[in-house]
Amino acid sequence: MAKNLFQIAKRKKIKYFLISFVDLFGVLRSKLVPANAIKEMQSSGAGFAGFAAWLDMSPADSDMFAIPDPNSLIQLPWNKEVGWLASDLWMNGKPVEASPRVMLKKQINELSKQKLTMKSGVECEYFLTTQDGESIADSRDTQSKPCYDQSALMRRYDLIKEICDSMIEMGWGPYQNDHEDANGQFEMNWDYSDCLTTADRHTFFKFMVKTISEKHGLRATFMPKPFENLTGNGCHAHISVWKGKKNIFLDTKDKLGLSKSAYNFLGGVIKNADSLSAFFNPTINSYRRINAPPTKSGATWSPSSISYTGNNRTHMIRIPDPGRFELRLMDGSANPYLLQAGVLAAGIIGLKNKINPGKPLFCNMYTDYKKYPNLPKLPDNLDQSLEKLQNNKKINNSFGKEIINSYLKLRSSEIKEFKQKENFNKKDSITKWEKLNTLDC
Repeated sequence: MAKNLFQIAKRKKIKYFLISFVDLFGVLRSKLVPANAIKEMQSSGAGFAGFAAWLDMSPADSDMFAIPDPNSLIQLPWNKEVGWLASDLWMNGKPVEASPRVMLKKQINELSKQKLTMKSGVECEYFLTTQDGESIADSRDTQSKPCYDQSALMRRYDLIKEICDSMIEMGWGPYQNDHEDANGQFEMNWDYSDCLTTADRHTFFKFMVKTISEKHGLRATFMPKPFENLTGNGCHAHISVWKGKKNIFLDTKDKLGLSKSAYNFLGGVIKNADSLSAFFNPTINSYRRINAPPTKSGATWSPSSISYTGNNRTHMIRIPDPGRFELRLMDGSANPYLLQAGVLAAGIIGLKNKINPGKPLFCNMYTDYKKYPNLPKLPDNLDQSLEKLQNNKKINNSFGKEIINSYLKLRSSEIKEFKQKENFNKKDSITKWEKLNTLDC
């Protein structure tokens, strides 16, 4: 039986609910609903005009309704009067298939046919900048290798503590916070969960970090590459698949600790990585991070080729421990739901077709890539990744060709707008258009 949001509101003294959804570009859309109206909203949903968001709809389309998932409820730690709810979009009595949370649930249902569940965790990197986003907020954070710098970390103690305390209060199980590889860059980690819960929390985390940063007079950005000479914002995902309480990826007899099913799943990800970069690296700015020249610290920490390895961060996929792998391709602009949906779709293809990922490579890919000229490369720009997605029949079948076409149409319109305003070359400086359109991704 579904949780009664009206009764929960009375018990928790919630006065308003944010009924939210994420569009295809990852923008968080919401309506603020008073608690005395939540009964109707829980059953019928909050109405939205689809054309007003990044969804492939026209002004003539019917209203769509965001029906909140009561299991996703989060009472804002910094404002107890407000409860946040992730929602699924419906139109004309049917789910809106080309909406990210619905797309993810479709892939979850597909995997569940094999009585399997994907569990995942994400590592969200972000910069703390001045309000205009033009420079990092801490003028004393100047080391060439600032990663794990205790002084720079503690200068932001009040802000980071407030975010981490919020995650503790919400029961996420945060376990570490650190200064990352770039000046002004941070990362906060919390426990893994089923992939829908992780996607909901990822969505809320970005909202929370931006909101609390503003409260402290700063701006937080998950933009893939806001500064040319600094490491970009990655969003690495740790993946495992379970059957009940058993991790089916785990095989202690294997050299890397992975089972045959894990290698097949991994093979699906490797086979489809170039196409899914359209989801994992969805902005024009994303391709400044991939295969970028060395940064101030000496390494980009982002992949250049499609390869996997053991505990080695120079490859696209790292196997740090038995029973899971880390996909290092995604960046901070990735839509939380399409990130999980893309991994799931590729993994299911791998499982069904028993795809062999090939042999792992145990090398420094940043220095030894010339030794492997036949190794597939990642797309060089968003145009290329969209073309790969368009031509990938298996991924089109997984999501539905119409849904993929909607995504391609919207992203292509963004590229067209950009090219009309900017003469983009990867070697050029980061453009004003990129900053304007990606700082708040």
